[in-house]
Amino acid sequence: MAGSGRRPEHRGPPELFYDAAEAQKYSQNSRMIEIQTQMSERAVELLGLPDDWPCFLLDVGCGSGLSGDYISEEGHHWVGMDISSAMLDVAVEREVEGDLLLADVGQGIPFRPGMFDGCVSISAVQWLCNADKKTHSPPKRLYRFFSTLYSALARGSRAVLQLYPENSDQLELITAQAMKAGFTGGVVVDYPNSAKAKKFFLCLFVGTAGALPKALGAAGTAAEESQQAKFTNERTRFRNAKGKSVKKSRDWVLEKKERRRRQGKDVRADTRYTGRRRRPRF
Repeated sequence: MAGSGRRPEHRGPPELFYDAAEAQKYSQNSRMIEIQTQMSERAVELLGLPDDWPCFLLDVGCGSGLSGDYISEEGHHWVGMDISSAMLDVAVEREVEGDLLLADVGQGIPFRPGMFDGCVSISAVQWLCNADKKTHSPPKRLYRFFSTLYSALARGSRAVLQLYPENSDQLELITAQAMKAGFTGGVVVDYPNSAKAKKFFLCLFVGTAGALPKALGAAGTAAEESQQAKFTNERTRFRNAKGKSVKKSRDWVLEKKERRRRQGKDVRADTRYTGRRRRPRF
């Protein structure tokens, strides 16, 4: 079903968010692109997808396809849903690789059971807590979303939803409806002691209860923070034009191993031979 940014099919209400000018402005803002890419990278990391195996993912609230760009870079296929036709039009103009669907996720996820290997969402789910119409009931819309999402995901898969809750009550409402729909899991809070870097990720498991991934910056000690900064700075040597380490380089291998460690998986210790190319044998 993955394609090349086909014009979205209409499955929802009329335009609610963004006009064409606002959508273009949002999608061309370099700061927003950087933040969106960083959160997308973290969300895909928290999915714990298998190495070197393309997966089929759902992007809820895909907007102009910035998250989808990262998903495609990682070698996965995706379908994006969004309520804004203006944002999806920008995604079509950008020729994103995923398929697009214009829909209100509060009315449900319209895909067959077990279709997706995972789901990501960046800064979208909290909008379901708003009653934009008299007929809207946030608890009912959240439950409809989570129950149909649970059905659309393969057993053993995950959904990682980055969100900006207004308060603890809103976060509790969202989490409660997810658990009512059958999910297990919880909230991972990266950099909880930072006002600017703090990010909430709702990590949900389908069918099996797993341990929550480790949050970034959770320990908050000066030694660990300085060590993390050093770890980042040492990896700026071999980068491509998009700021990514060159694939199969030593930096790329080290970054991949570190992601696996944060996912709680067993990874061999780093040595001076890590990432070194082997000589061909004759």
